[in-house]
This record gives sequence, C-alpha cells and structure tokens, in this order.
Amino acid sequence: MGERKVLNKYIPADFDPKLVPRTKRPKDNLVPVRMMLPFSIQCATCSSFMYRGRKFNSKKEPVSGRNGKYLSIQRYRFYIKCTHCSRPITFLTDPQNADYEMENGAKRNYEIWHDKTKSNEEIIQEEETEEQLDPMKALENRVLDSQREMADLDNLDEIKAMNMKHLQIMGGKEGSFNQISSFLHSKNELEKTPNETIFNEHGLTKEEEDVVQNVQFRTRRLNTLDEQKNDLKRKQNQEDAFRQQLSLVKPRISSDMPAIKIKPKKLKIKPENNQSNIPTGGISCLLGAYASDDSDDSN
Repeated sequence: MGERKVLNKYIPADFDPKLVPRTKRPKDNLVPVRMMLPFSIQCATCSSFMYRGRKFNSKKEPVSGRNGKYLSIQRYRFYIKCTHCSRPITFLTDPQNADYEMENGAKRNYEIWHDKTKSNEEIIQEEETEEQLDPMKALENRVLDSQREMADLDNLDEIKAMNMKHLQIMGGKEGSFNQISSFLHSKNELEKTPNETIFNEHGLTKEEEDVVQNVQFRTRRLNTLDEQKNDLKRKQNQEDAFRQQLSLVKPRISSDMPAIKIKPKKLKIKPENNQSNIPTGGISCLLGAYASDDSDDSN
C-alpha cells in the first residue's frame, strides 16, 4: 500500500530492459476496453433498447483505409454485443463532428439536437445555391450585409461618444480618469475635422452651453400675509365646491308639474231618532258614535 501512489520508482544500475519479457500482441490488433455507450441504440435483430451510459466490455481497433484518418486524427472502431441476443454491434469515432457514428448491427435513436444542426446546415446550403442561381438574390444579401455593418459601425461610434462624455465629465476628479480624459481630449483636438462636434470641459457643445446660459431662474419668497390669503382662498374654494355638490344631490321639481294639494276628509254622521240630542262635530261626535255602538251591542 505504501507504493500505490509513488511517482518515481527506483531503477537499479544493472537494469537491462531487453531482459523484460514482451507480452503477446493481440489477435487482429484488437484491444479490450471497458467503456460506456455514447448514445442510445436499438438492436436490429431483437429490437431491444440499450441506453446511453450502459457499460460494456468492448474491443477496439484502429480504422484502416482511406477513411481511417481525419486531418491526421486516427479513427477507431468498437465492437460490442447485444445484451439480449448477443449480436455483434460496431460503431466508429467521428472526429469531424466530435461525435460517434453508428456502423452496423443496430440503429441509433432519435436525438433532437441533430435535427437542429442539420437544419442550420440545410439553410446555409439553400442560401448558397440561391445566390449561385439568382444573381439578384446575391446582390440583395450583399446589400443587407453592408447595411448591417453600417448600423454596427454607427452604434460603435455612439458608444465611443458616450464613453468620451463620461470621461470628460469625470475629468475633474483626481486619478486615472483625469489623465485618460486629458489624453483623449488632446488626441481629439489633433485629429478633429470641421464637421466633428467639439465638447467643452463639462462635456457640452457650444449650442448646449448657450442654451444653459440663457436660462434665467427667478425665485419669489412669500410673506406671512400672502400665505394667509392663499389659505383663505383655498378654504373658500373647497367650501364652494362642497356646496355645489350638495346642490346637485337635492331633487329638483320642474315648473311644468302641477302642484297637488291634499284636503282632509270630514267625517259626516247622520243622527238617529233616539240620539238627536248628541252634538255633532269634532271629538264629541266620535265619542257619541262610539257610545251608541256599545249600547246597540248590549241590547
């Protein structure tokens, strides 16, 4: 265990590497490798699925022939067996696309990111073929590219002008900002053209500075009497508004509607023969009528 992580090992002085026995070369140049599947596949014989990350005891060999290398990068072939029917399956490395390529024995499952790359490549190829067949289309694409470049240059100039303004505004402070702003200001004065705008030390043009100087600020201080008058006016306006709202709430009677007068109805009682001496009128009449009704019930 002490020599498990040793980097430098002792080599005696009388060591002869020729005396070390050589191992036998593998048959057909196949090297056993423990690896995992780089993509999901389906067996062509039993239709069983084997998913990405499944571990296999595979065998590796270098690809020979014309397609054996890509830009001096060696390609390799891997041999595995199906877990259900033991059919041999082979796939290759693909250094051109930084991926693996299915060769024989199974079918690679659908992967959406492959469609995205293929669609982008197809769009580029279609544009190239259209430009080759239609010269007007090629001219339109060139004009669009030039317009895009001009817009990018204009945006870059605006960003430079904004940075220049910020540096000139920060030039009053001590430190690196002052040095950078003075250097850029001197550089612009040397390289300025008649059509180029000139900024002053505050980052303003001549027109902007004239506008700022022409602005006049006037202030007026109110006395205590003026403040009291303003308060009284404000309260009076609030009261007038409140009264106006009350007048809107009250119902209005139109002059076209006729006035209706209600008269009280007089109670008339006919005197009988036996009660001719009962006075008629007012409360005495009502009491007499009530007494006569009671007497009739008792009889």
